[in-house]
Amino acid sequence: MKKISILGSTGSIGTQTLDVVRNLPGEFKICALAANSNVELFSKQIEEFKPELAVLADEDAYKKLKAEKNFDATELAGGRQAFIDAAGYGDAEIIVTSMSGFAGLEPTVKAIQYGKNIALANKETLVAAGELVINLAKKFKVKILPVDSEHGAIFQCLQGENHDALEKILLTASGGPFRGKTADELQNVTVNEVLAHPTWNMGKKITVDSASLVNKGLEVIEAHWLYGVDYDKIQVVVHPQSIIHSMTEFKDGSIIAQIAAPDMRLPIQYALTYPNRLPSPIKRLNFWDIKSLTFEEPDLKTFRGLKLAYDAGKIGGSMPCILNAANEVAVNAFLRGRIKFLQIYDVIENALESHSVLRYPSIGVLKMEDASVRILSEKFIKHHLEG
Repeated sequence: MKKISILGSTGSIGTQTLDVVRNLPGEFKICALAANSNVELFSKQIEEFKPELAVLADEDAYKKLKAEKNFDATELAGGRQAFIDAAGYGDAEIIVTSMSGFAGLEPTVKAIQYGKNIALANKETLVAAGELVINLAKKFKVKILPVDSEHGAIFQCLQGENHDALEKILLTASGGPFRGKTADELQNVTVNEVLAHPTWNMGKKITVDSASLVNKGLEVIEAHWLYGVDYDKIQVVVHPQSIIHSMTEFKDGSIIAQIAAPDMRLPIQYALTYPNRLPSPIKRLNFWDIKSLTFEEPDLKTFRGLKLAYDAGKIGGSMPCILNAANEVAVNAFLRGRIKFLQIYDVIENALESHSVLRYPSIGVLKMEDASVRILSEKFIKHHLEG
């Protein structure tokens, strides 16, 4: 029985991870669950999975849970530090990092320092601090097992292959709900239109990032660190059917693709059961029913976020952290109706242009840079974009 902890258990990836655990009875034991503030769902998860430790980062939510419930087999804790500490708790072998945003960096680092393998769903960790995190993983002999669809696919395509023979990563993208649209057509799109992703069911933040192609840019930076591939050898291919989840091209011209129905439970399960493959309830593909698989070049002029991410990644240092922080602020502002969809790019560009690159920043420095960019971006939105 493999022992796991899940950070971000009430979010999209967290709930699907628990679905994987539910569908493989006897394979996993939950050591710790941690979430932000969803007391009702979190309480149900504790009752069903009976973790040794359950943490709510939000202090008020923790107090509410503790006042309303008593779990005989589970220790309760609350607050941001308790959430971080949960990453190193007990004898868990794998920590699923499914929380959203830059807030995932410190818990991931904590887990690595405690020698825990990482099932990585929090891409912002590698975007903001890729070099630091990869070096720590090497130092503590920790595996980083990618959970998201594209990197899970690349990881599978590389199994049994000589990494030195890898020539190119072909990172697929659905194109989101606005594939083929022009900037003029996107001027006044609504939040509901942005959140209507054609193939994937995800949380709000990542769905907005998918529509803007910023998410694909973050994945490009993540791929650079996960697989040690230069940015010029990471090619984004728009594939609207979302059946080929990514590909690897080798020096001899061979291309290996990972193909499956679009279901996040598959890469989650493979990360948790690696190197084994166990039965899964996901829908099986019937190739007689697939009429076509199509591929397109991404529109970098309209969806500027992808190019901004490539540029930030190539500059390196603290620049990807700045990109990520500005994007988080911009997406939140868009979801609250403060700015328009395309203005997300304006917020990111302003932050990148205002930033002086710092080489080899520590976690402490990155935290300060992240906080500084959030303030800068809020001021830019308030004084230049709102109203």
